[in-house]
Amino acid sequence: MSLAPTPVLSAPTASLLELIGRSPMVEVTKIDAGPCRLFLKLESQNPGGSIKDRIALSMIAAAEQEGFLKPGGTIVEATAGNTGLALTLVGQAKGYKVLLVIPDKMSKEKIQHLRAMGADVRLTRSDVPHGHPEYYTDMAERLAQQIPGGFYVNQFANDANSLAHFETTGPEIWEQMDHKLDAFVAGIGSGGTITGIGRFLKSVGSDAKIILADPVGSTLAGIVNDGVPGPEGSYTVEGIGQNFVPDTADMSLIDVAYSIPDAEAIATVRNLLLKEGVLAGSSSGTLIAAALRWCREQTEPKRVVTFVCDTGAKYLSKVYNDAWLADQGLGERELHGDLSDLISRKYDAGDIVVIGPEDTLDTAFKRMKGADVSQLPVIDDGRLVGIVDESDIVQAMHTDDITREARFRALVRSVMTRDLDTVQVAEPLEALIPLFDRDRVAIVLDGEQFVGLITRSDLINHLSLNR
Repeated sequence: MSLAPTPVLSAPTASLLELIGRSPMVEVTKIDAGPCRLFLKLESQNPGGSIKDRIALSMIAAAEQEGFLKPGGTIVEATAGNTGLALTLVGQAKGYKVLLVIPDKMSKEKIQHLRAMGADVRLTRSDVPHGHPEYYTDMAERLAQQIPGGFYVNQFANDANSLAHFETTGPEIWEQMDHKLDAFVAGIGSGGTITGIGRFLKSVGSDAKIILADPVGSTLAGIVNDGVPGPEGSYTVEGIGQNFVPDTADMSLIDVAYSIPDAEAIATVRNLLLKEGVLAGSSSGTLIAAALRWCREQTEPKRVVTFVCDTGAKYLSKVYNDAWLADQGLGERELHGDLSDLISRKYDAGDIVVIGPEDTLDTAFKRMKGADVSQLPVIDDGRLVGIVDESDIVQAMHTDDITREARFRALVRSVMTRDLDTVQVAEPLEALIPLFDRDRVAIVLDGEQFVGLITRSDLINHLSLNR
C-alpha cells in the first residue's frame, strides 16, 4: 500500500498579519454556468474573514511610511463592516486605537464582532446621501479632524487600496488561473478591488473582460452601460454599490455592468451554500449572480473568476434567516390575500417560539429573551389556550408573600391571559386596528386553529412593502 503524499504546510507564524492573502480558489461545479467554467477566490479565508484584510494592511503601512499615522494614533474610517474588521485586526496588532463609523443597516454580527475586538463603533444613518453630515464618510472625516492623532483612512480615495490588489490579489489570480482568464467580475464598494486587479490584468497583457456586479439601487451600472448614473434606490446587500463614483474607482477599466436585485443575489448565495457548500456573504451573491449571467450569455467556453468576498457567518441573522427575508419582502413565500400574509413566523411551520401552561415563568422569560420577543403563545396539546407577555411576568414579580426565586418557579398558567383578542384569517386589515388601540397583539386563527401573531410592526412592515 502506497503512502499518501506528505502535505506541504506553512510553518507556524507569530502574527495573523502574515496570513493575509494567498487565498485558495475553487471551481463551481454544481451550479449551471452555461458553457463556462466559473472559479471563486475564497477571500473569506483571510484572518479577518474578508478581502478587506489586504487593503487594511496596505493602507496602514502606507500611512506609517508617509508619517500620517504615528504611535498612539487613532485609525478612523467609514466602513460597511469588513474594512472596519480588517483595520481593527491590523491596527490593534500594531498598537493603534480604532474608531469606525458604520451605516445602521449593517448586520448585527459585524457590529458585535467589531465591538468585541475593541473598536469604538459609531452607528449612523443609512438613509441619507453622500454630502449629508450624517452620511458615514462625512461623519468619519469630521471625527478624524476632531481627534488628536486621528488618521482618516478614507478607503474611497486611498491609492494604497487599489495598490494592494495590484500587488497581491491580481498576481495571485493570474498565477492560479495559469495565465488563462477570459473574464473577471467584481463589485465597487470603495473601488479598489476592480481597479487594482483590472490594472494588473492590463499590465500583463490580458484581454480578460472586466465586469461590474452592481446592486439594483446603486447608480454605478448606469455609468458603465449608459454613461449616466442609474436610478438610485435602497438595497439590502452590504459592502458594494454607491450613489457616487469613489475616487479610487477607475471606471474606464470596466467593459460591462450587470444590475442585480437583492432577491437574485440572496437566492444565488443561498444556492451556493446548498449546492457547493460555500458559506458566503451577501455581496458575494451579487458578484456570483452577475458572473452567472455573463457565463450563460456566452456561446463558447470561457474561464471566469469572481470572489467570495467574505464569510456568510456574518449574515446569519439576515441573508440566512427566512423570517428576516420575509420581513424584507425577499423570501419565496406563497401569498394568500388574507391576514396570513402579514405573518412571517407561522405556528404550523414551527417558526413561533411558544410555551406550555405547566412551564415556569423563568422558562418563559428565558425564551422571550432568546427569541427577542415580548409575548409567547401558550400551547397545550396543540391548542392555543392563552398568551403570556412581559407585563404578566412583571405583575407576578410584585407578589410579596413569596420569595423571588419562588415567583420565577410559578407556572405560566397562573399568570397567562385566557381572554384572547383573536381575529379570523379572512378578516380585513381594519379588524386589527381596535386590537392595537387597546395595546394588544392580534392572535390570528383559521377557525379554531392558531396561525400566528400580528404586531403593530408587522402591519407597518406590510403596508411599507405594499405601498
